[in-house]
Amino acid sequence: MNADGYQAIMAQRNEIMRRSVGIDYQKYATGVLAFDYEGLMAETGYDIDRIVEVQRRTAVGATPLVELENLTRLARLLAPPGNGARIFVKDEAANPSGSFKDRRASLSVHEGRRRGYPGVIAATSGNYGAAIASQAAKAGLRCIIVQEAFDSQGVAQPEIAEKTRACEAYGAEVIRLSVGPELFYVFLKLLKETGYFNASLYTPYAVQGIETLGYELAQQLFERERIFPDAVVVTHAGGGNVTGTARGLIKAGASESRIIAASVDLSGLHMASDRDFNRKSFTTGHTGFSLPFTTWPDRADVPRNAARALRYIDRFVTVTQGEVFYITQALAELEGLERGPAGNTSLAAAFVIAQALREEQVVVVQETEYTGAGKHPIAQLNLARRMGIEIRRGDPKTSKPGQSIVIPECPEQLAVAEVDLERVRRSYLHNALQSLQKHDTLTAADFAFLAAETRLDLTTVEEMIDELIGQTG
Repeated sequence: MNADGYQAIMAQRNEIMRRSVGIDYQKYATGVLAFDYEGLMAETGYDIDRIVEVQRRTAVGATPLVELENLTRLARLLAPPGNGARIFVKDEAANPSGSFKDRRASLSVHEGRRRGYPGVIAATSGNYGAAIASQAAKAGLRCIIVQEAFDSQGVAQPEIAEKTRACEAYGAEVIRLSVGPELFYVFLKLLKETGYFNASLYTPYAVQGIETLGYELAQQLFERERIFPDAVVVTHAGGGNVTGTARGLIKAGASESRIIAASVDLSGLHMASDRDFNRKSFTTGHTGFSLPFTTWPDRADVPRNAARALRYIDRFVTVTQGEVFYITQALAELEGLERGPAGNTSLAAAFVIAQALREEQVVVVQETEYTGAGKHPIAQLNLARRMGIEIRRGDPKTSKPGQSIVIPECPEQLAVAEVDLERVRRSYLHNALQSLQKHDTLTAADFAFLAAETRLDLTTVEEMIDELIGQTG
């Protein structure tokens, strides 16, 4: 049998991952499902001060916290009397490659270099690829970025095509693939052949790199206003953004700040579908990633995902594609900030959330990203039209992902839809049970782990699991 054939490579997955990350995940196992999450995070040896030191060497972090005074005034015009919290944004576009992903990349590349790997590999179609390529160039390491880039007709997302150009500008080799299962196989095969470091989005290094983002915004706001944020709105995809930001806030003493996750509603579109791949106008920050990763984080490309979003989310909301396009233009015209769609997902939600809070309260949008030709709304909407999607102005609640994008006619039409966290937690527990082998028996450590994962008390977890087992027979 071919040692590099699909089945052979997939059978070597755990060993390839162990060698390429340098972490023995098995040593953290404490039960059938349970593992020592905090032990895994601490074992890296990076505390917050050390992470800051690493990031400053490559000009990562220390980004400005900007008050959006004009958008705040607009929110107050729409809010009930006395409502309309101040809106701030952490301008992560100031990082070297233009997004908060530089924070993740900086620590991952530093660790790869420290361990003596000759290069780094990441599988990503978005900002993280450019961030890894940028940091690898600075570190003098070779770099390969594997992208799921186009559908079977060769049609590429304009944002992904832009990321290809950015990665190549930093000297990386980019492997572009069509949508489908080949991505993970090619990724594993390259890790085996090259001996490069796996700069996965889901290692402790990648998640810890974001902790400085939460830490900084809490410190900056406190130094300026002598308060911590009442709410921090985080664009939610694979979970690392939420997890790292929340952990940083806690380390800064802002443990009472509410973490509100926000995603673009792409319900009904399947992320692994060739047909659906280009029927979305957002490559990340949408429900096609956020819901699967929230309900089962260990679907990641490492044995144990360091991004555990459900541990930290206080509230989860969605917005529509049209609402994000609308707030993108509003940010440019009212605040003079032209920024890309990822951060504007959480800004669209924050604009609505601020209207339900008092004027003396503060909402922080925890990141922006740069914009460019491929990320601009015009490029995204042009592709949507090419795919036969209707573009019109009107009530965004009438939009249908993959069929229509409805851009609001006025700011009053912006809204958020609540995601039922109890249902998400139940789905997580269902997936946990589905992952068990026939003769596995949950231990006390497993139940305690599941309680921490879902932020439920132990009795509730036990009752939900008994109910789920009863439903499945």
